[in-house]
Amino acid sequence: MMPKLFRTLAFRLTLWYAGIFTVSSCVAFVLFYFLVSHTILNRIDQDLLDKANVFSTVFSVKGVPGIKTLAVLEARAAGEKKIFFRLLYSSGEAFATSHMAYWQNIRVGEDAVKALIAGKKKVFETVTLRPHSQRVRVLYHFSGPGVILQTGISMETYSHFFVAFKRVFTVAMAVVVLLSALCGWFLSKKALSGVGAVTETASRISGSNLDARVLETGNQDELDYLAKTFNKMLDRIAGLVASIREMSDNIAHDLKSPITRIRGLAEITLVQGSDKQAFESMAASTIEESDRLLDMINTMLVISRADAGEGGFRFEPVDLSTLVVEACDLFAPVAEDRGVQLECSTPARAEVMADIGMVQRCLTNLMDNALKYTPAQGRVWIEVDADPLNRVEIRVNDTGEGIKEAERGRIFERFYRVDPSRSEAGAGLGLCLARAIARGHGGDVTVTSGSGRGSCFSITLPKGNVRVI
Repeated sequence: MMPKLFRTLAFRLTLWYAGIFTVSSCVAFVLFYFLVSHTILNRIDQDLLDKANVFSTVFSVKGVPGIKTLAVLEARAAGEKKIFFRLLYSSGEAFATSHMAYWQNIRVGEDAVKALIAGKKKVFETVTLRPHSQRVRVLYHFSGPGVILQTGISMETYSHFFVAFKRVFTVAMAVVVLLSALCGWFLSKKALSGVGAVTETASRISGSNLDARVLETGNQDELDYLAKTFNKMLDRIAGLVASIREMSDNIAHDLKSPITRIRGLAEITLVQGSDKQAFESMAASTIEESDRLLDMINTMLVISRADAGEGGFRFEPVDLSTLVVEACDLFAPVAEDRGVQLECSTPARAEVMADIGMVQRCLTNLMDNALKYTPAQGRVWIEVDADPLNRVEIRVNDTGEGIKEAERGRIFERFYRVDPSRSEAGAGLGLCLARAIARGHGGDVTVTSGSGRGSCFSITLPKGNVRVI
């Protein structure tokens, strides 16, 4: 099994950094090596050509005896182990040489002679002199009619240079690999320090501890953006967890009351009930409480499906003007009992594509809330605003006590109740359901309100679904 260090991202980044730096350095050294070797080889070839030109000039003036004498003098002047000269006939046979005791293993290259005869002006060869393994650069050149000059220069001095260069290259590469690995490790650890902070913070987070946050550097780089994004995610998670806890408490409260009533009624009936009528009354109360629970559960299912985009709405042409008028007629007795004036104002016809049952539930929830929180002698009025821009808006206005600004952003949450004592009937799902239905139609429900100045809830349906007549 691989050690933990080898599986870390820092180790892999270090390998990549060191590998890339090493390969780049190798390429640079190799290019430099070939550039230097090519330059040195060109210099040697030029020296050989210069000497060959001198031999050609002497041959044209003094003939063969002249170049024989020149060959001996040049060999002595440069050193017999540094340079040699050999004069050849076109057949490749030598007829004059410098002192060749050191160079006797160098043969005449038949291919080079043939190339010259075929018309090539000069031929270069690099041969290795045995047993010293010394490299020699050799030139074949016509110094005169029928006379071929074979001359060679020892590359011993340059060979020493290349050996030293390779030794320096090996040491330098070892240092480069070590330094690149150290620098890569330092840079990778420095770059990933922010990731480590995120990991450490995430490891300290639990269901009961959502207050930990990653320290933001303020550098405005990718890691700082990661820290900000992570902190925002933690804020959303903390909000969701708090919402779930509150929802759970609300569900427990709303379920506990009817279940307690059902159990209490059943217990009393079993203990005190002596006739059929008592048991029938218990059954009726149980059915009523069960219907309330089922209605709450079904409402939660509708909200969840609508929020998930799986509401299963059946769209058909719906006249919102008629729907609002019918809703006002339905709530007129309730408004009269509460002493609230109920009015509606609609155009002749405002047709939209919608699920009529769902839109009715959305509207009736808003109207029920308006009548519930409007005191006696108050007023509730519903308006339908349809315009040629393919937008329809149903506004439910009231003169109730209004909604405080601090509560306005939460009234559409599940089970949230403006009335903390829950003195009014309801489960706190009406507004959440209304918004879920409107958004399921591509629209929305919004509110404008203020403490002591009433509220206005607006149902807006989107463009493209509306036809004004």
